[in-house]
Amino acid sequence: MKPPAVRYARAGDVREAVALLAEHGSDAKVLAGGQSLVPLMSFRLARPSILVDINRVGGLDRIEQDNGSLLIGAMARQRDVELSDVAAAAVPLLPQALRYVGHVTIRNRGTVGGSLAHADPAAELPAVVTALGGELVLEGPGGTRSVAAEDFFTGTFTTVMAPDEVLVGVRLPRLPDRTGVAVEELARRHGDFAVVGVVAAVHLADDGTVDLVRLAASGVDSVPVRLHAAEAALSGARPTADVLEAAAATVDASIHPADDVHAPASYRRHVARLLVQRALGAAVERSGVER
Repeated sequence: MKPPAVRYARAGDVREAVALLAEHGSDAKVLAGGQSLVPLMSFRLARPSILVDINRVGGLDRIEQDNGSLLIGAMARQRDVELSDVAAAAVPLLPQALRYVGHVTIRNRGTVGGSLAHADPAAELPAVVTALGGELVLEGPGGTRSVAAEDFFTGTFTTVMAPDEVLVGVRLPRLPDRTGVAVEELARRHGDFAVVGVVAAVHLADDGTVDLVRLAASGVDSVPVRLHAAEAALSGARPTADVLEAAAATVDASIHPADDVHAPASYRRHVARLLVQRALGAAVERSGVER
């Protein structure tokens, strides 16, 4: 299918993009990489009257460290972040998760901001940002504001962004050196959205106890879910097999999967417990600390 007729405007800077969105309201959509929006338009699932193209806006493709954080502009291409030495050094979970996003041709064009704004609860980037307690930076007519990831996603394909706001970047806290990271997914085929996905980061103190753990799941609710109870079960403990199993057992109370054509809720719950245990075990093994 072909998308319906639509007007097109190319923004020269963020303020112009905001002004265009304010003028056209919910009839406008921001065009970044277009890897989700254009197919939705082709299937008539999205019918904006105007596209506001931000591809030529300068400064939105940065990937840099700043005061203990990794700053990624909304227009940073997913493949560039995946291959970035700066991103790998600061937040190694991020490039590892990006390898699961679609295929290379999609990541060459797809943007970090586009994936986050799209807010698919099965996507990898929203899960990573949620797990790490990231902040999303929005700009609108009233200026700039930052929103915590757990407050940003409000439902399937919905966020707290107002129709006249633009997502301009995301800030992720730098992970300590020797943090082990892992991504576990169950998908029908490589490149598909996960039926269930889990991302994990674990850092061990010199005595072998867990002094940092970050954990989130995708595909198990209408938003990516930070697994706080599992983190609490592991924090301060030695990550033995029994402790990892106990942490995974807390997952049931944290998630609310739905039955759909891909899997019943009961199956997603079972897979989520299994993948949490696997991801935590892999992250611990990759931390490089003797236990």
